[in-house]
Amino acid sequence: MAAATALSFCPARAGAVVVLVVAVLLAAGSVHGEGGAGGGGGRGARTALDDVCSDLGGYYVTPEICASALCGDPSSRCRAARGAPEVAVLAARLAVANATATKASIEAALALAGGGTEASASSSSSSPTASRADARRKGMRSCLKLYAGAVPALQWAAQSVAAGRYRGAREVLQAAQYVALGCEGMAGGEAALPRENDQFSLMAIVAHAVVASMLGP
Repeated sequence: MAAATALSFCPARAGAVVVLVVAVLLAAGSVHGEGGAGGGGGRGARTALDDVCSDLGGYYVTPEICASALCGDPSSRCRAARGAPEVAVLAARLAVANATATKASIEAALALAGGGTEASASSSSSSPTASRADARRKGMRSCLKLYAGAVPALQWAAQSVAAGRYRGAREVLQAAQYVALGCEGMAGGEAALPRENDQFSLMAIVAHAVVASMLGP
């Protein structure tokens, strides 16, 4: 369970916060996943993904949000999952992929800004503009540390889900929901971060809901 506690830095938040995040991300169209809404041969027949996504209301995830997050690429076969366990595996693996992509994007942004190390930040001028830029870089470095811890924890969670062990994975995914929010606070707002941060936020919410549903109410 060491990996399950690797994200213990995340604060406890009320369900209303999750609702707000989902609404904002959906409105912004920040949805990233594997498989299109019509992936895997269309929507003529009800699939396991449809069944899982239709039963997540208690986690503030609508069927539309769930399907969009898990089926964002039209070339994929996200609807080919043959049962709820396979949908849970898909969701957990997408959370890993999104976290990994976000970490890489933050690393690239820091490299472009010349803020990949503490030494580069300390060499900046002391003007107000430079000070604000330094603060943003410092926040992004702190955010990068969050993702550096989140990625291996999520990998462990995905392996656990694949093995049918949901409880610890649920805890990791619950904590992961607040990584993106924490990064926004550290970096001084959403605008300072790559869009992948928003995409991971939604994916983490959906993946947590899917995996938690495997344990029942």
